[in-house]
Amino acid sequence: MQLPFIKAVTNQKNIFQLILASAIVGIMAALLGIGLKHITEHYEALLFRRATGNRFWIVVFPVTGLALIYILRHYLFKKKENKGIKEVFESNTSGKPLPSYKIPSHFINGLITVAFGGSTGIEVSTVVATAAVGSLASQKESFLKKYRRYLLCAGVAAGITALFNAPLAGILFTYEVIYKKFNRLFALSTVTAAAVAFGFTIVLDEAPVFNAAITQWHLRALPWFILLGILGGLQSVYLTKSVLFFKKQFLKFSNPYYKIITGGLVISCILLLLPQLYGEGYHAIKHSIMEANTTKLSVYFTVTILALLILKPIITSITLSAGGDGGVFAPGIFLGAFLGLFLAVVLNTFFNAGVIPLNFMIVGMAAVLSASIHAPLTALFLVCGLTNSYVLFIPLAVTSFIAMNTAKKIYPYTVYSYGAKK
Repeated sequence: MQLPFIKAVTNQKNIFQLILASAIVGIMAALLGIGLKHITEHYEALLFRRATGNRFWIVVFPVTGLALIYILRHYLFKKKENKGIKEVFESNTSGKPLPSYKIPSHFINGLITVAFGGSTGIEVSTVVATAAVGSLASQKESFLKKYRRYLLCAGVAAGITALFNAPLAGILFTYEVIYKKFNRLFALSTVTAAAVAFGFTIVLDEAPVFNAAITQWHLRALPWFILLGILGGLQSVYLTKSVLFFKKQFLKFSNPYYKIITGGLVISCILLLLPQLYGEGYHAIKHSIMEANTTKLSVYFTVTILALLILKPIITSITLSAGGDGGVFAPGIFLGAFLGLFLAVVLNTFFNAGVIPLNFMIVGMAAVLSASIHAPLTALFLVCGLTNSYVLFIPLAVTSFIAMNTAKKIYPYTVYSYGAKK
């Protein structure tokens, strides 16, 4: 008669252990994610100012960054390559732990890549590093081994939360992209870790990434938001195929030094033309947000935006293919922002649409990001976290789902899901 009672007590103890372990993982992942974000922002801004003051450094920095990553990988990390988010997929599928060296390797390599001008972001570096934090926690105590997948997910959820001040985005990204299943233990681990990480962002007074004064949107703009969703899906397919194409081409280099030099020089040439593509590119988005609603269509504006939309996927692809560490989060946000701005200005100029360009920049971010990672709920809540505003919730939701479905119909894979099948 006591067996059911004993079983219930044991289950409660197990759940408490999982919650406690998830909270600890949330603390560690939040510190790692917030630390990486601020260190990267500091050195990216520092080196970018140096590069814009003297264009010679634009030629030097990308090659230097790729060379440093290769040296560290070759000597410090014993020639163990980082495979990006594919490592998290493999660990989640097999149940095997992520090695602990993934924490410093992705932290350092992500920082170097972006700070030295590599045109990607630190999001994937953070995801893998914080997933490794969760995986490492499951190895410290024998009773936690059975929760390895859940603690890995807890690390991912906390990492995304820390980067974007968006706990729902962290949980939903883990569900939509990593785990793809939902049960009570998954909910307990990810919600606990994301809540703890979000608490850290509040205590540390982390500001939204983009300071955008969003006040309203008009229902008459909804058809144009739908068009933005379709265009965002097309742009994301171009990004995905560019990454896959250039990775295949760079695999043909038998000499790693040739790969580094070639990749670095191509990146430098593009940055000389478009310094807006340096690093994450958030500096260019912030500048455009301030001037979005007063932007007028001109030849210079048109050529610049089209060049950004065409060359950003190429420079991102080369950064990753030549050895840089990162993913398509930041590139998707960047492309969506400028796609949305361009569409709004064109609509107002030729169709007298009366749309708000700033709104289209924000919604465009979600459109391209959603289509790039096939995660519309993640994109929706992540962009709300980026701006600390839910005013555009409806157009964000509509556009995110339309963009994802447009991209899926054209090409069924993302950079992450294609790699996971290899």
